[in-house]
Amino acid sequence: MASSKAHHATGFAAGVIAAAVVARVGGGGSFHIGVLLSFVAGVAGSTAPDWLEVAWWSRARRLWITHRTLTHWGVAWGALLAVSYHWLGRSGYFAAPAFGFGFACGGLMHLLADWPNPLGVPWVAGRHSLKLWNSGHCDLIVVAGSWVVAFFVGEHFWLHGVHAVHGVSVLRFLKGG
Repeated sequence: MASSKAHHATGFAAGVIAAAVVARVGGGGSFHIGVLLSFVAGVAGSTAPDWLEVAWWSRARRLWITHRTLTHWGVAWGALLAVSYHWLGRSGYFAAPAFGFGFACGGLMHLLADWPNPLGVPWVAGRHSLKLWNSGHCDLIVVAGSWVVAFFVGEHFWLHGVHAVHGVSVLRFLKGG
């Protein structure tokens, strides 16, 4: 499990990814409210697998479900991502698919941040772990990786890969060809 700060930091990256996809696919709607909602939902979704386990209706605020079970199930988060992506730009209620897509991006980012932990994440049937480090260690790697992905997705969807093409031409120039 990544730390709470790491989940929040990766959540902002998930929000950027979701906003870029929603803006490109056309789920923004009037005044691009859907883009903003997808960003906010990405940030909220990045901590959702943990806070959905808490029994908010009771005074004790204990977990009502075992940690890293149903709320960390990769199939459910992937299904939400696919269904909400399908409805982006097609629904008269443009905000709902945009919010769902952002929330799913954040939830999947949470699972990816928890995956290196020995406890693992139940992607399909059983838990799977990369067994790279214990909880709270190497959060910088997880956060940096999420922001690298956010940069490339944002660059691809918002700037249409302009910087990548320019980078390749610079490399060719430096190589001498």
